[in-house]
Amino acid sequence: MLIAMPTMGDPRFERTLIYVCAHSDEGAMGLVVNKPSPILRFPDLLEKLGIAHDRSDNADQSDPSSHHVPDIRILEGGPVESGRGFVLHSRDYKAGSSTLAISDTVSMTATVDILTAISSGQGPEKAILALGYSGWSAGQLEQEIQANGWLHCDADDALIFDAQLETKYDRALAKLGIDVSFLSSEAGHA
Repeated sequence: MLIAMPTMGDPRFERTLIYVCAHSDEGAMGLVVNKPSPILRFPDLLEKLGIAHDRSDNADQSDPSSHHVPDIRILEGGPVESGRGFVLHSRDYKAGSSTLAISDTVSMTATVDILTAISSGQGPEKAILALGYSGWSAGQLEQEIQANGWLHCDADDALIFDAQLETKYDRALAKLGIDVSFLSSEAGHA
């Protein structure tokens, strides 16, 4: 996971935590996992896409055709292709070749199939939906890390999937033993 430093300089990435989905000599791609979309909720998105779902909180739990759709928070995944959706999810769901295994516990699906599965109660146990992604060309991410733009830590399910978005950044820093109040916006090299 990438943790934005105060020296980042790009307000789009201020206090962001990014799960890196792919990284190679050709570049990198990741999703911001701690910035909620201020304008869109999951049930509204399903409605816009014409995916049937039950909006009521009083769905009959004994009737499988009448269930409550979880209100998954929609995140701002990054500034690239912000109209495109990406679902990071637990490995208990697979939509054929549309699902890409990222790690032993995390997969990504970027087709409407997963939204339909979630709306019908057949989706993954854990999921987040990100609109857009963060991308870097060959060598760009390495240069930004060297310029003190990013720290990195190991990913875990809580940092990726839990709903406590406002604390993810500080928790990621804490994994490194860093208190955010001790970070400086001044950069230097030893």
